[in-house]
Amino acid sequence: MATLREAIERQEFERLSPFAARAAESRGRAMPEEEHDYRTAFQRDRDRILHSKAFRRLKRKTQVFLAPEGDHYRTRLTHTLEAAQIARTAARALALNEDLTEAIAFGHDLGHTPFGHAGEAALNEVYPPGFRHAEQSLRVVEKLEPGRHGPGLNLTFEVRDGILNHSKGRHLLQGTRGSHAVTREGELFSVCDAIAYVNHDIDDAIRAGIITLEDLPKTAINVLGTTTSARIDAMVTALINGSRDGTIGMTAEILDATNELRAFMYAQVYPCMAITHEIDKGKKLLRELYAYLLENPTEDSAAGDPGEPLDRRTVDFLAGMTDQYALHLYQDIFFPQGWRA
Repeated sequence: MATLREAIERQEFERLSPFAARAAESRGRAMPEEEHDYRTAFQRDRDRILHSKAFRRLKRKTQVFLAPEGDHYRTRLTHTLEAAQIARTAARALALNEDLTEAIAFGHDLGHTPFGHAGEAALNEVYPPGFRHAEQSLRVVEKLEPGRHGPGLNLTFEVRDGILNHSKGRHLLQGTRGSHAVTREGELFSVCDAIAYVNHDIDDAIRAGIITLEDLPKTAINVLGTTTSARIDAMVTALINGSRDGTIGMTAEILDATNELRAFMYAQVYPCMAITHEIDKGKKLLRELYAYLLENPTEDSAAGDPGEPLDRRTVDFLAGMTDQYALHLYQDIFFPQGWRA
């Protein structure tokens, strides 16, 4: 008698696009496992990520604004959920595999450092092999997050590939293929990730008083709309319409406007003093923690595979921290006792 999982897998063959990935055709896991009775391989991957400690820590990791005052600024967790919702909507409209898309979305930023891209830049400066959050996200699910049978979540190839290549959306937005995920779902998410962060970073920058709606490039806003929801709707609609032939991309007019808006954010918002002043503090903090822990390793900072170099294990320790944990550790190490919060 067929299991419920097998019935779901048959439905995927019947209803999904010819371009979609199907769970029954997955390239599999590094360690083979017995299949589940009622969940496909991609559903299990999504659930493993969702229930991981690394996923829960995203709620206390910076998106763009470091330690913002107020509850309405994005964190890595809210960004992840927004990007997942956008991607799942687009995947459903294109008859792609929603479970695979969502699993990639949930896992894509697990390797992000405290203090957002400031932390990523700091670790990239001090760690000789370099640090990139996409590669660290893959390392989290393959090695660092505890699994059922040892280190790692033992995810399918397609989810791991999508996580590793999620930052390649800029290639698709700029009209160059470059390297990209092997599945359409992975490619789709890389664009949806960019749609999410561009729009919610605009929203947060306006809330912080860094820019006003009037500062946004007029030609782009005239095409995309004046509200966050209107811009996201325009971009997602263009992504769906531009991807029906199986090649992931936006229709031309919206693509041009999206790139103009994205260029504005990188030129006028991300490097502004209100952000960079705080970013410099975050980078300094992580650089000093890294140097100190290499000279004075603790049980936590030196944990992990003893066959790996201490600097690799120290980077893993620092990258896994939330903003608050990093701040408290810095205070404990460098502040006199009476000055600690």
